[in-house]
Amino acid sequence: MSKATKAGKGMVVASLLALAGTMAAPAMAQNGGWPGKPIRMIVPFPAGSFTDTVARVVSERLTKSLGQPVVVENKAGANGLIGATEVARAAPDGYTVMVTNSSSVTINPQVYKKGGYKPRDFAPVTLILEAPFILVTNPDWSQKHAVNTVQELSRYASQQPGKVSYGSAGPGNIAHLSFAMLNNRAKIQTTHIPYKSAAQAQMAVISGELDTAFDTWSALPQIKAGKLKPIAVSGTKRMAQLPDVPTVEEAGYKPFDSTFWIGLLAPAGTPPQIVQKLHAATQGIVDDDKARAALGQQGEVVMIDPARFAKRVEQEEASWGAVIQREGITLD
Repeated sequence: MSKATKAGKGMVVASLLALAGTMAAPAMAQNGGWPGKPIRMIVPFPAGSFTDTVARVVSERLTKSLGQPVVVENKAGANGLIGATEVARAAPDGYTVMVTNSSSVTINPQVYKKGGYKPRDFAPVTLILEAPFILVTNPDWSQKHAVNTVQELSRYASQQPGKVSYGSAGPGNIAHLSFAMLNNRAKIQTTHIPYKSAAQAQMAVISGELDTAFDTWSALPQIKAGKLKPIAVSGTKRMAQLPDVPTVEEAGYKPFDSTFWIGLLAPAGTPPQIVQKLHAATQGIVDDDKARAALGQQGEVVMIDPARFAKRVEQEEASWGAVIQREGITLD
């Protein structure tokens, strides 16, 4: 064999090896090479919001676990619709993820008929925490109208149809739908006043601009300070932080189970290996006393796996769909 022939064969072999290496690169990136650059964590709510607070704890933990910066980007607007739509349309490569609440995933697609996504457009990674709402009132208003329980709230609202005002973080927000459920169970009429955030709705109750609202756990310091009066919680069991406050069901309005969650999701089609690696990285929160304590102020830390989280999304899409249909709620 001539030297020229040997050289030619050598070039062919080298080319084939190079081609094989190029073809294998994406698979390697999916399995062992990810993450190879910073990750965007979209939060569809404003900086400083309840969801944003949770996201920043999670991003710090993921940064430590994955060895790449996980950068929080707030894309607020339309009760989470804008940010969630961006994530649903993002490349499913593991470099765009989202921390958001249940409203934006299971409710928005049903009340915004022209919205840009469905629950199936996301790959659930882990449900981080969940919590019931706290039904709070303005203390002065409660004293003036002798409203100290859900029954007394219902009685007053029955006597004054449409006069009781309640707020939420926006139309279609889960706090809005929770009060719609209460209206239905108690057969009362109240007036919904939407705000841009749960924090604004909370301040409106404190100031007396609103009478009542289903509030998040961020209300606990205000309750302790006497600025808000708790009269019920929306889950099926009492809160350890408020052992003397009954559930709505205990007040006689059954069934009533309204809890919200904060979760980590990726665009649908994200490789399962990356989803599992993201999930595994979040589990360090359980053993991180600082992170767990920070999240524990917002709700109960649960950290369930992708399969169980996906099932939870499916179930809640159906249950909230029934409420939305019954109440005739649409926002387009």
